Amino acid sequence: MSRSIFRRKAVEPTPPQGLRRILSLFDLTALGVAAVIGAGIFSTIGEAAAMAGSSVTLVFVLAAFVAGLSALAYAEMASNTPIAGSAYTYAYLTFGEIWAWVVGWMLVLEYTVGNIAVAISWSGYFQALLASWGLPLPLYWGTDPFTLWKQAQAFLETGDPALRPAYEAWQQAPRWAGIPLIANLPALFINALVTAIAYIGIKESRTANNLLVALKIGAVLLVIGLGAFFVQPERWLTFMPNGFTGTMRAVGAVFFAYIGFDALSTTAEEARNPRRDLPLAMILALLICTLLYVGVALVLTGLAPHKTLAVADPLAYVFNQLPISEGWRRFLTGLVAISAVIAMTSVLLVFQIGQPRIWYVMSRDGLLPAWLGRIHPRFRTPHRATLLTGLAVGVPLFFSSLSAVVDMTSMGTLVAFAVVCAGVAYLHYRPPAAYAPRFRVPYIPGRWLYIGLLGIGLLWAYLSNPQGFSALWDWSQGGSLWRYRVFLLILLIIGYFVVSYNLSMLPILGLISTLYFIVELDMQNWIRLGVWTGAGLLIYFGYSYWHAHVGRGSPMAPSEEAPGAP
Repeated sequence: MSRSIFRRKAVEPTPPQGLRRILSLFDLTALGVAAVIGAGIFSTIGEAAAMAGSSVTLVFVLAAFVAGLSALAYAEMASNTPIAGSAYTYAYLTFGEIWAWVVGWMLVLEYTVGNIAVAISWSGYFQALLASWGLPLPLYWGTDPFTLWKQAQAFLETGDPALRPAYEAWQQAPRWAGIPLIANLPALFINALVTAIAYIGIKESRTANNLLVALKIGAVLLVIGLGAFFVQPERWLTFMPNGFTGTMRAVGAVFFAYIGFDALSTTAEEARNPRRDLPLAMILALLICTLLYVGVALVLTGLAPHKTLAVADPLAYVFNQLPISEGWRRFLTGLVAISAVIAMTSVLLVFQIGQPRIWYVMSRDGLLPAWLGRIHPRFRTPHRATLLTGLAVGVPLFFSSLSAVVDMTSMGTLVAFAVVCAGVAYLHYRPPAAYAPRFRVPYIPGRWLYIGLLGIGLLWAYLSNPQGFSALWDWSQGGSLWRYRVFLLILLIIGYFVVSYNLSMLPILGLISTLYFIVELDMQNWIRLGVWTGAGLLIYFGYSYWHAHVGRGSPMAPSEEAPGAP
């Protein structure tokens, strides 16, 4: 079994033609922009500005560079392997079946749980928009029942007046057979809408996404243009109010605003020229999104003191502080709300397109039941997988709160990023005979460069915080130091392979950066990751291992064992 769980799938020279190849470079770039520009530009950017001040513009450039390291790795894989499935497919080709399953299972976490979070957030912005128009939605139709019940109980226990609306909504909710009918209707509606669009065809999904992206970019540019009239340039003079450390902390806060470009690679079998267009689209999408982020950041930090920007809706906040008429203020805050609704609708659509295609490829490989990979005879979409995705997002919306799901998305994404970066580093060292990507990450020998960068990093850590650096080596101290000890151990292990095999430095930097963000996540996320991975392995050894097509004489049989397989 130790050999068979590492069996690899050979590259398919001509992927099955079940899906329609209609996506151009423009369409793919729009999908990338749709996936990256979401709620982050309306919320995360405020927290980052509060930490970094006007240097938040530099923060977004640095975060784009870090995300770009992973994007380059994805681009090389996509240019060699024009197959749907994203990081799942790349892991299957590089590291073998067990790793492919783990990555595919993590992508389920990223897309499904991520869309639950985005749908809940979309509902919040949509309700705010309705309220600004004088059409407030009853709380019992805009909140999940568990959250509303907890808030109502908290009001009875504490008497907090801020919780009174929740208590009143619980009492006023319509009932059937004594059961209160409470649901987050906007979140359920938008999930059903994007699922229907994804179901009826990639052409319709492409058209809807292109329209949403055009509206989104137009709205963001309008926000930047209108805000620029009120900018006070002197606010930019204090470039790093919290020093270099504050600026670097902000990089971690905004990095997650860039995740999502991997959704592009799930559409490889629907792209007209995937070997050329997918790499270009990933790079173009990151460049466009970075320019938009920087523009919004400049407006924010030029309109208000940076310390005041750590709010949930910083753009609406700064426009409400402007010395303008009430009518203009309502117009600008309404524009922000509309922009957020459009932005998150496009994110939902792209992720709702991506998840079914991962299940479709896993089903085609035998790791999931065959019925999940059926293609609709008319729409040419993986319709059953699309419906299952809609249900997987919609059912939890009846009882999920935003705080319970948002961080799990980051963990799944980062694991996929790390595996893809590690795969490119390995392929640079030992490429198979059929490996001929049209785009290659530049090879930079890492042996001495890694040693030098590690030494500089340790020296900088010591000089910036001598006491903290000394405590790192004092094993009698616990607390959060375990994170950095684990990360240091990871650096040493990676360093062994880099020095021994002179691995390529750029994918290694991408691997290290993603592993650092994984280590920085809370312990609760690690526990959830362990539970999620354990459940996935039970499914793998209970079903997928026995039904996989690879190694059973199918056309997709492996050509060689995975690296590290005994």
